Amino acid sequence: MAWGYFDTSALIKRYVDESGRREMLRLLRRHDCVTSAVLPVELRSALRRRVAEGTIDRERVPDILKRFGTDRAFWAFVEVNSDVLAAAETLVAAHPLRTLDAIHVASAQLFSARVGAEAVVFVSADKRQAEVAMAIGLSTRLIV
Repeated sequence: MAWGYFDTSALIKRYVDESGRREMLRLLRRHDCVTSAVLPVELRSALRRRVAEGTIDRERVPDILKRFGTDRAFWAFVEVNSDVLAAAETLVAAHPLRTLDAIHVASAQLFSARVGAEAVVFVSADKRQAEVAMAIGLSTRLIV
């Protein structure tokens, strides 16, 4: 099976019913999941934000986190090391990316170089991030 690098904006749809969820679930069934080691922190932040916005009930969060704990045992995580940070720094120097978005794209780029570019698709719900991933040569799917 091919790899899918799923950033937080895509993987949150595994747990929250929002636009693009069906497509993301289909891609998750078709690809082995790899993501950044920052994902657990970002996921918790995204859940907290959705509770504050009123788009999900606070009572759902423990069940979501339990499902996430089960899922993550099957996923590969790219550590945020000096290579990832250097690549992210290069990306933000050339493209309008936020820090964590650059870390995701850099992680996908380095992982792709390790396993072979044709074996990885970058999956994101963030248009700017997806555009940068595509610009640097990653096969990219924008989930909307």
